[in-house]
Amino acid sequence: MVQLEHGRPTQGILYDVMLSLATQVGVAAEFHVLPRARVQSAMEHGEVDVRCYAAQSWLPNQSGDYIWSILLWSQPDLLIRRPAAAPAIIPANLPHQSIGTVLGYSYPTLQPLFDARQLRRDDARNQEQVLEKLHAGRNQYAVSNQWTLDWFNQRLLPKQQLQSVAILQEQKVGCYVRNDPQVPVQRILRTLLQMKMSGEIDDIIRLYIGQP
Repeated sequence: MVQLEHGRPTQGILYDVMLSLATQVGVAAEFHVLPRARVQSAMEHGEVDVRCYAAQSWLPNQSGDYIWSILLWSQPDLLIRRPAAAPAIIPANLPHQSIGTVLGYSYPTLQPLFDARQLRRDDARNQEQVLEKLHAGRNQYAVSNQWTLDWFNQRLLPKQQLQSVAILQEQKVGCYVRNDPQVPVQRILRTLLQMKMSGEIDDIIRLYIGQP
């Protein structure tokens, strides 16, 4: 999604999309690296104009005046495991164990199982660390989105690649823009639409995950 070097983004799907967006809109892109919990506050205080890769369902208590783009990406959240001759899994049938998860992420499909203490969260700071722990055998199962799984598997031999055993939910995400007279809101939204319809956004994704 985003690679950071010395605290600044240098490449990744979101970085490339937003850099292209800014160039086509005719403004300079200024990236702010913030903890997830700070992003919404930054939007509300006018510190951030555009946030991408977000879903309205993730922001049920959103305040302020924002305009959402069209849906740009559809991402399945997957239950994954190390390679094995295992059939598809029904999460509710799993025995008591820990599941690799990302700190601060919500997993609606698994939450009832966490609440019942049938499964336990084993949080890591980001999605890559979740997959590294699974690959190292720290957990039997973990949750990952499709892009990160595809990207991670590129570094592994085919027999080592992590595999999906269940689709937990589908995330439909886009961008939203702070509705402010100083922000070229409609130009941003039109450009995102053009980038999606032209295939540019999908081409950027293919650069990183190597799949259609």
